[in-house]
Amino acid sequence: MSQDNNKPVSGDFTKTAGWLDWYTGPSKPRFQVPAGAVDAHCHVFGPGAAFPYAPERKYTPCDASREQLFALRDHLGFDRNVVVQATCHGADNRALLDALANSNGRARGVATVRRSISDTELQAMHDAGVRGVRFNFVKRLVDFTPKDELLEIASRIAKWGWHVVIYFEAVDLPELWDFFTALPTTVVVDHMGRPDTSKPVDGPEFELFLKFMRQHPNVWSKVSCPERLSVTGPKALNGEQNAYTDVSPFARRVVEEFPDRVLWGTDWPHPNLKDHMPDDGLLVDFIPHIATTAERQQQLLVSNPLRLYWPEEQKG
Repeated sequence: MSQDNNKPVSGDFTKTAGWLDWYTGPSKPRFQVPAGAVDAHCHVFGPGAAFPYAPERKYTPCDASREQLFALRDHLGFDRNVVVQATCHGADNRALLDALANSNGRARGVATVRRSISDTELQAMHDAGVRGVRFNFVKRLVDFTPKDELLEIASRIAKWGWHVVIYFEAVDLPELWDFFTALPTTVVVDHMGRPDTSKPVDGPEFELFLKFMRQHPNVWSKVSCPERLSVTGPKALNGEQNAYTDVSPFARRVVEEFPDRVLWGTDWPHPNLKDHMPDDGLLVDFIPHIATTAERQQQLLVSNPLRLYWPEEQKG
């Protein structure tokens, strides 16, 4: 086991202080994912020499290439990836599109776009494998984009059957509720809306998120990133088979109530982690703690992501 915090950063980019690089030499998961499983939330960073990071970025990562992502996919036993545009690249989706182009059809993407994008560019992105756009409302990561621009983008992408991925923190859901419910597409929430796991799973804050999903059947949730949400752990390191027990009840609740609207992903290479960097093999071993039956695991890892990202395979 090793954790390499000295990976080279390409070009002239200086990595953000305190940043932990992704875990090298992850363990082989004990939990064997079902055939056709999809890692439905992961990223590529650069490499910076080929795909420079955005000038307006709030952080500078280590490089994390498509080759390294696909090697991790194979090591963990997954068949496909959904690559989500990282905020450090802004609306420059070249690294994402490069990953899709070199995936042999085994990756789809979620892009970040601006109002100025043309329909021709959107069509080209669709042809490349993009199936959604991401709207980020985490203030420490991005500058605010006007909601009228985001609503315009959402309306334009709807004709391609794309969805909107939203990233926000639980305390901000009340003020964002009306905007989210106005979106005309399927809406996928990153990481359960980042609940405060030190609060009760049956408390009012998380209950509001569950109400959001109950009242709006177009809303899906990723039950990912326990390493980002955990307060008391234990951490997914050193062979720990019961990691993040404080997060499990939240994720399990979502999986059990909305089994056909949940997704899971590694979040590799785990942007902006400064407390600890998890062993990705042990993150996979977290899955049976939240999807406790073979049927739930099949929905979470295969049926749901294929329906959303490879719908053409579901026809006939």
